[in-house]
Amino acid sequence: MAREQLQVLNALDVAKTQWYHFTAIVIAGMGFFTDAYDLFCISLVTKLLGRIYYHVDGASKPGTLPPNVAAAVNGVAFCGTLAGQLFFGWLGDKMGRKRVYGMTLMVMVICSVASGLSFGHTATSVMATLCFFRFWLGFGIGGDYPLSATIMSEYANKKTRGAFIAAVFAMQGFGILAGGMIAIIVSAAFKSKYPAPSYEQNPIASTVPQADFVWRIILMFGALPALLTYYWRMKMPETARYTALVAKNAKLAATDMAKVLQVEIESERDKIEEMAQKDNSSFGLFSKQFMRRHGLHLLGTTSTWFLLDIAFYSQNLFQKDIFSAIGWIPTAKTMNALEEVYKIARAQTLIALCSTVPGYWFTVAFIDVIGRFAIQLMGFFFMTVFMFALAIPYHHWTLKENRIGFVIIYSLTFFFANFGPNATTFVVPAEIFPARLRSTCHGISAASGKAGAIVGAFGFLYAAQSQDPAKTDAGYPPGIGVKNSLIMLGVVNFLGLVCTFLVPESKGKSLEEMSGENEDDGAGTSTEAEQAGYNRTVPV
Repeated sequence: MAREQLQVLNALDVAKTQWYHFTAIVIAGMGFFTDAYDLFCISLVTKLLGRIYYHVDGASKPGTLPPNVAAAVNGVAFCGTLAGQLFFGWLGDKMGRKRVYGMTLMVMVICSVASGLSFGHTATSVMATLCFFRFWLGFGIGGDYPLSATIMSEYANKKTRGAFIAAVFAMQGFGILAGGMIAIIVSAAFKSKYPAPSYEQNPIASTVPQADFVWRIILMFGALPALLTYYWRMKMPETARYTALVAKNAKLAATDMAKVLQVEIESERDKIEEMAQKDNSSFGLFSKQFMRRHGLHLLGTTSTWFLLDIAFYSQNLFQKDIFSAIGWIPTAKTMNALEEVYKIARAQTLIALCSTVPGYWFTVAFIDVIGRFAIQLMGFFFMTVFMFALAIPYHHWTLKENRIGFVIIYSLTFFFANFGPNATTFVVPAEIFPARLRSTCHGISAASGKAGAIVGAFGFLYAAQSQDPAKTDAGYPPGIGVKNSLIMLGVVNFLGLVCTFLVPESKGKSLEEMSGENEDDGAGTSTEAEQAGYNRTVPV
């Protein structure tokens, strides 16, 4: 039997789109802007780090990071992010969204600055310092995932909630874009001030001493947007759903939301006390009742995010093929160190501008029109199709005259990842779980995704190496080859499509309707109606 909705929550559900919605999107979105900047800017400077710290006298090619060092530098932030998603997701349900939100931001600010500093000047000490602080940077970034999604979902109305949460996530695209632009500006400025010959002309002089400042400035710039939003995050009131449903403070919830919505809202203290006495959402994460109500949902959100991130992050495998195919990146020995940073940054910026950013905003535009389920299913379907289209005739695409087609299919794969599961896997876990477990469950789902990212970024980096030992990248063992790796990724995308059927559609429903928090189930027995409780309509 459905309970009557609290007035303060009903007011949020039916509120017209107002200025505070856009304020919340910007405040939460700037966190994701910073997250993406910090996570992806490292790929812009790894070539430079190799030239500076791993130069070999007499070598025909510039120095590169050894495979184990490259894996650590690129992947340690993902490991930190996974840990942060689990820890801060749990803490957000224990201490409240707002209090924990400020903690994550300060961790990000401090570690962004510290990752650009180093103890000592040897390669070992610099890389160890960089990895240490990037782990803790990732830890802070991890907290931003469940908290930003949960805060935005609990502030939004029913009608446009999906678009608001997706808009927060879409700020990632601008973060990636900003990373490329900052790298372009910094490298161009240093290149102009400190001209140098190419590596093949003069290996030592091609990397000027001042190049060491370039990567540090690029990494430390990530602290600025996070610092600018700290004050506004601390001014945001706690979400009414946490205050009313978890903290059980009816008066504070009504007061906070009355200021935000600029309407009179009754505190309904008696109703909250009555709900507390027979609260059917008081079960824990590991209880039978949670497994009965939401076990399949959690399996659906974790499996789809895990599979999506394997495919999404492994797409970096053939970025180098794309860049060389179009002629954006000449061979390393024909450039000096700063020129290489500039051209890599230019290539990433163009990919983000033409493919990544539009995909995110297509999701924002259509998620409340065609629904989360349809977008996720469509995205996985086209990612599967395009991955097999790249894999099966792979030799065809390696021929010079066919490389433009390779670029187009590659870009479409990126587009449908973002106008698809990359956005919806972030949105849905913030909508379908009870308020007291919402942040925790989103953190678990997101951590599952980061586990997939680690598999995608590094497992496939080794797997995609040539089967011929003479053709592998320096320091890598033979793998299964790019073609077989792409076939495996096509299978991964297809499995993501199948697992999507475990995730319910949440378009147009209130959070309490989706989570079953408005259901009185008496003795807590499992009934068919109870298990389908998220489909019921809540009277207002």
